[in-house]
Amino acid sequence: MLANTPGWLRKTLSQVPQYVIAIVVSIIVISPILIAVLGGFKAPAELSNSPFSLPKDWLWGNYQYIIGLGSFWRQLRNSVIVMAGTVVLATFSASSAAYVFARMNFKGRDTIFNIFMIGLLFPIMVAILPLYILMRQIGLLNSLLGLILVEAAFQLSGMILILRGFFRSLPRELEDATYIDGGGAFTFFWYVLLPLSKPALAANAALAMVFSWNLLFLPLLALNDEELYTLPLGTMQFFGQYTVNWARLMAFIVVAMLPAVIVYLLVERHIVSGLTGGALKG
Repeated sequence: MLANTPGWLRKTLSQVPQYVIAIVVSIIVISPILIAVLGGFKAPAELSNSPFSLPKDWLWGNYQYIIGLGSFWRQLRNSVIVMAGTVVLATFSASSAAYVFARMNFKGRDTIFNIFMIGLLFPIMVAILPLYILMRQIGLLNSLLGLILVEAAFQLSGMILILRGFFRSLPRELEDATYIDGGGAFTFFWYVLLPLSKPALAANAALAMVFSWNLLFLPLLALNDEELYTLPLGTMQFFGQYTVNWARLMAFIVVAMLPAVIVYLLVERHIVSGLTGGALKG
């Protein structure tokens, strides 16, 4: 029967399972976000009675209340500082280390690289106790700087792994040409390697940004001063303060996640190419 079916129809039918799976997964992922967005426009009573329906009256008061909170903007500022510091420090450190592992030959290079990769096996919770003791001893507790240093350190293994593959894909002739023109290792790294590796750098920066923006456990442990709270801690604090008012809580969550969503949409293309492609093809 299928033998007499036109080729375009057979191709379409063969892709039906893929579309079904994609639609189901999309619904599972989008549904909680959509419920939170719509919940922010509802009154608490309506949210309790009809959590999955459209609002009868679109109330902007919950979102206006969140935007008017001074604590929200302070937590947003702290999150931006921590995120920016983590992205810059982790990206620069990882790119420097990946350049060494990818383009330089020295004894023990692969062994040292494998030691870095061991960091991928351990989540941050495993090291939290010795990390807390270390941060206390060197005076980094209750400090945004301490938070930046730790978050950047936990990003290094994955970032080095991605960047090393990109750096190794560059033709050796480009490096030789740089040396012939009188440049050195730093010239090749800064003016040739990094510009050609923008997709990988963007992918790493985006992943580090999402990690830093959503991290709760480490700030919860390291920060005691409410003036230094980041948005995840602010969400937890807001939940404790407004346990009954779920509508305002959902509005807070939606507004808090908007910056990360916007940045992700802007760099999504770079993330895909950075994780799947090479620096040069052909």
